[in-house]
Amino acid sequence: MRHTADSTFDMATPLHLGMTPWSLRDTHTAQELGRQAHLGESWGYQSFWLPEHHFTRGSAIPDPLLLLASVAALTTDIRLGTTSYLLPLRQPVLAAEQVAVLDQLSAGRLTLGIGRGYAPQLFDTFGVDRSRKRMLLKHCLDVMKQAWSGDSVGDGETKTAIAPLPYQQPHPPIWVAAFGPLALKQAGSLGCPYLASPMETIERLRSNLEIHNKACRDAELEVPEEVPIMRTMYCSEDVKQIAEVRKRLESESVNAVRGEDAAQKVTAIDEWSIVGEPSFVRDSVNRYQEELGVTHVVVTRLRIGGLPRANLEKSVALVAETLGT
Repeated sequence: MRHTADSTFDMATPLHLGMTPWSLRDTHTAQELGRQAHLGESWGYQSFWLPEHHFTRGSAIPDPLLLLASVAALTTDIRLGTTSYLLPLRQPVLAAEQVAVLDQLSAGRLTLGIGRGYAPQLFDTFGVDRSRKRMLLKHCLDVMKQAWSGDSVGDGETKTAIAPLPYQQPHPPIWVAAFGPLALKQAGSLGCPYLASPMETIERLRSNLEIHNKACRDAELEVPEEVPIMRTMYCSEDVKQIAEVRKRLESESVNAVRGEDAAQKVTAIDEWSIVGEPSFVRDSVNRYQEELGVTHVVVTRLRIGGLPRANLEKSVALVAETLGT
């Protein structure tokens, strides 16, 4: 069945559970990234995701495809995904080649989540006109799809076909990370699933899905069956530990969350994160499935520091056990 923001969701539909690294420190080593992905795979996670962000000392991920290649070599079945492969920064033919190589290397396990980027420093550093980011994303994706089809690409008389082509045909699944009405409309006009960030409240998600789905229909495209979201999630059977995490998240909610009102100062953390005992986590995820038709949940790292890495690891394991993947 197709899932829309205003449809009745079939709770018999299996939930796809994904994860990002629970620690982004020291993740530039194949061993650490591979260890986290391998553990996730053994716990039942079905996908492992990396974002793209630049110039963040200690946790920058400027090349998610390269890092996912190392994960591919150390895992077997778990899908590999990018939450925001930034197309406006890239030469389209080269990007098409690199994506195809990773898809071949992983035997067709790649899901390509694409994005535009937003930080002025990012565009200034790479010499890209920020006002053209949506046009550049569309152009880059169009050229990449043409290249993946086996057609010749290039400018003028210099045209050639790329090799290898992707393992998945015609290409890996493409999702679009989007913020704001224009980006959501573009995602819908491409017919791609909208990958919701961990910073959106439930009401904002509902509104965003309506905008995205309408754009799909306006473009005479089917609304995608996939309804993926990322959620900050922490699960524990230790009540004191849960209270501590909730307190920390509440102190961060002003900066971490995009609520309906731009002037909003405080947003209840249960509207944008899932923090609690196993039964609470299960009920909360059921709510997303019932109210929004969510099909994929990507468990993200907490947006706060100060938690022992061992606690985060236990939480990620317990989420998988709780949701029965």
